[in-house]
Amino acid sequence: MKILLTTILILVALPAASADRMTLLLDWFVNPDHGPLIIAQEKGFFAQQGLEVEIIPPADPSAPSRLVAAGQAELAVSYQPQLHLQIHEGLNLKRVGTLIATPLNCLLVLKNGPIKTPEDLRGKTIGFSVAGVEEAILRAVLGTYGVSTDEIALVNVNFALSPPLMSGQVDAVIGAYRNFELNQMEIEGVEGKCFYIEEEGVPPYDELIYVANPDRMNSDLIARFLAAVEKATQYIVNNPDDSWIIFSSTAPELNDELNAKAWVDTLTRFALRPAAFDAGRYARFERFLMESGLIASVNPVDSIAIDVTSQ
Repeated sequence: MKILLTTILILVALPAASADRMTLLLDWFVNPDHGPLIIAQEKGFFAQQGLEVEIIPPADPSAPSRLVAAGQAELAVSYQPQLHLQIHEGLNLKRVGTLIATPLNCLLVLKNGPIKTPEDLRGKTIGFSVAGVEEAILRAVLGTYGVSTDEIALVNVNFALSPPLMSGQVDAVIGAYRNFELNQMEIEGVEGKCFYIEEEGVPPYDELIYVANPDRMNSDLIARFLAAVEKATQYIVNNPDDSWIIFSSTAPELNDELNAKAWVDTLTRFALRPAAFDAGRYARFERFLMESGLIASVNPVDSIAIDVTSQ
């Protein structure tokens, strides 16, 4: 009995094992795209993996990947198309997990407007926000219908994509997110229609991914992070309404009609297996970028993406 009591007292006296700390930089302000991350935090799934994760929205959306490449954070949420380009620019990054497993980008027009197919955009004006990849995507979509980008007018509308479309300043916009801009327009009483780029000649890709510096990363840490995110994603799929209540209660600005609609439209987009990846998907998109003239050579897939659980 004395031995048992002594053992209990020793265990009580020992400090709890400290969690491994890590920093995750988001691609944008918190929104339903980040649902698994917030649920993993709020439900204690990170803690169950022995992790203390600091989730930081960026002051500059272009900075997170570069900060990770510079060793200023363990992970960043980024975009597959941008990762390909950044690696060719010399940034030391690799995809280590997936958050959103399908494109969200679409070619957006007015539902009741004159544009019935992308072919109808010949001679029209199209708004965009980010040069480079979006222009290549637009070129591929229009090319499917025999329309050249020389036959359209491109206008940079920055990140305000739906207002110029609703006001008639442009006939379409590329780069609109099907889970946000479509809902935003509906709420404002002007319905939109998306042409889904993966159905219009663009190779499918992972919209949102996790990137790390391969020379600095801790594979075990990241594997545990992804395990927590996978558990959170499963919880969301099984409990979508309860998950929304948890998510929307974390900040007042999240609990509105737009985010509620976006939440529903994003549920089927979350990667159910965040650590897994399709090597062929990354190879095809790398070739697409080269054929579009955005990169001069093709990198092997293992220099772009890895499965940390197999390391």
